[in-house]
Amino acid sequence: MDNNRNKLDKKIRVRFAPSPTGYLHIGGARTAIFNWLFARKMNGTFILRIEDTDEVRSTTESVDAIIKSLTWLGINWDEGVEIVSGYNELIFESKNRDNTIPYKGEYGPYFQMERYKKGIYKKYIDKLLEEGKVYYCYCTPEEIEDLRQKQKISKNEVRLDDRCRDLNEEQRKELQNKIQNPVIRFKMPKEDKTIVNDVIRGKVEFENVLLDDFIIVKSSGGPTYNFACVIDDHLMGITHVIRGDDHLSNTPKQIQLYNALGWQPPQFAHLSMILGPDRTKLSKRHGYTSVLEYKTNGFLPEAIFNYLVLLGWSTEDSQQIFTKDEIIEKFSLERCAKNPAIFDQKKIIWMNGEYIRKMSIDNLYTKFLNWLSETGQRELLDKIKNKEELVKKVIKLEQDKIKLLSDIPKRIDFFLKNDLEYNDYDPEDIDKVLRKPNVDKILKEIVKIYQQINEFTATELEAKTRIYADTNGLKTSDIFHPIRVAVSGRTIGPGLFEMLELLGKETVIRRINFSLEKFC
Repeated sequence: MDNNRNKLDKKIRVRFAPSPTGYLHIGGARTAIFNWLFARKMNGTFILRIEDTDEVRSTTESVDAIIKSLTWLGINWDEGVEIVSGYNELIFESKNRDNTIPYKGEYGPYFQMERYKKGIYKKYIDKLLEEGKVYYCYCTPEEIEDLRQKQKISKNEVRLDDRCRDLNEEQRKELQNKIQNPVIRFKMPKEDKTIVNDVIRGKVEFENVLLDDFIIVKSSGGPTYNFACVIDDHLMGITHVIRGDDHLSNTPKQIQLYNALGWQPPQFAHLSMILGPDRTKLSKRHGYTSVLEYKTNGFLPEAIFNYLVLLGWSTEDSQQIFTKDEIIEKFSLERCAKNPAIFDQKKIIWMNGEYIRKMSIDNLYTKFLNWLSETGQRELLDKIKNKEELVKKVIKLEQDKIKLLSDIPKRIDFFLKNDLEYNDYDPEDIDKVLRKPNVDKILKEIVKIYQQINEFTATELEAKTRIYADTNGLKTSDIFHPIRVAVSGRTIGPGLFEMLELLGKETVIRRINFSLEKFC
């Protein structure tokens, strides 16, 4: 398996390798998208690998959330954790990690702890121990922390001392009797520099003297991230590692580990950090931070995908709205920015609205039904299914104003009821509109006019209402606002006369009479 690169004939192979310690956040989703785009652009392979070496915090629920998020965004993978018929039928259900988790691909398993249990990493640990490139470290966590605090006080930037680096056999055995489960550290070079030729950032240099001898095997016997990552990337033939710049500090360690094993490192590309509008680290105060929150709150996956692509990447003509095929065609790592990307919740909402406006009514209606189902709004879903054509017409009337799927319920709710109740009316609108002087007279006369209309269409309703205004020397607003509030319970909504037509003659007259009785 060490000759995977030759076997794969240099075909582009990238991976998204999240740690399953929580939901997939915006930064992780962007990393997945950029890897996926690069693979699709280069006709390469996109791999999903789960880096669950954090044995305490890794959970099956997080794996499920990651896969749901990726699937919702429309990101498919060529190798990795296997699922069937969509994310809701994920075959990763058992918490018994001794069970083999199904996967697709020649280089699995694709969970690092499964790989550990299969002994995949041991061969390379033994090799490095035999060659003297790593060593057992018997320092306790308390000793390490004490040393770090002393360095902080003295402002000494030099790495941890080498107290365990060059122990002789007698010293090692003595310490082994005291510390039963030592960690294993990698011997970082003490001289020269480690150079990272980053696809995005160019040449980045690290002074080796400032780099610690990092742990490759924990006291539990499990591999650390930096070690397992290198072994897996090599064995899986990864050609490009595209990840966030928070990993840049890990890269010199990993390059030195590649060198120690006699392997060629992949090409690295570190994506810029994502900051909030105030240029601080992205957090809840800037908006939703997990992908599934966007799904729950009525965003479209196409819009989120599009927006995340623009966080740190752009075209020469600064295009904003893309189809996926357009993004794949135009994508390149060289167009990725070095400077931090600024996350803007308002822009995501704007972009989501743009996507909604371009949708066919049938497609938007289907998306809305799916969203209701996935968010458990069963009662509203049942009401809508009985009035499909009406709801589609209402959505079409309101489409230009809808920014999120979650906007739709409050825009259609009064169409789904036969009668409105007292609590359906906004108290402020009652006082400002329905209780104004002369409103009761206007509504009573409008009811008489509407009762005489045979063809209850928007065109006929508007014509008759405007004639009434002209005849009585009234402003149209003196009439339109009371009618709207009387019929819908609010001052905002679709075009007034289109709304009246959809509600129908009997409902309109009944609601106006109800308002006259209760509020005027």
